[in-house]
Amino acid sequence: MVDGGLLLRAAASLVAVLVMAVLAGRLVRARLRLPSPHPGALRLRATLALDTRRRLHLVDTEAGTVLILTGGATDCLLPWPTPGTTP
Repeated sequence: MVDGGLLLRAAASLVAVLVMAVLAGRLVRARLRLPSPHPGALRLRATLALDTRRRLHLVDTEAGTVLILTGGATDCLLPWPTPGTTP
């Protein structure tokens, strides 16, 4: 038979590990949103999976923001319009 105290300690340990994992995930996400201290560095703003191979990446650069399509026969780089500009 399983002791009730042992089962309670195991459940409490599992909850503690899950809470630490969630907090670590939030800390990493918050850390990644900080501006880069390196001038000219790239910053990945968002990624969207189109299918199993192709992805769209929105990347901030020193010159502006670009949209990159990767994973197909050819990769494409498109400038992302800044707010207030007309095409």
